[in-house]
Amino acid sequence: MKDLIEFMVKALVDDPSEVNITEIAGEKITLYELRVAKSDVGKVIGKRGRTAGAIRTIVNAVSTKQGKRAELEIIE
Repeated sequence: MKDLIEFMVKALVDDPSEVNITEIAGEKITLYELRVAKSDVGKVIGKRGRTAGAIRTIVNAVSTKQGKRAELEIIE
């Protein structure tokens, strides 16, 4: 899952070397914290949050298919 998020986000940003994803595994849910360069935060979020919403939808669909729950947080 972490690789999938990294692949999608690196395609969006100008500085792919600044993409950092931290995986926090909990009892019922796995949390992924996404950090990007300050100049790329807007590109990851998108207009009215549409890009971030689409990424979260994909993450949710893949995790549900695996029988798990996952959430994505974008850290500024």
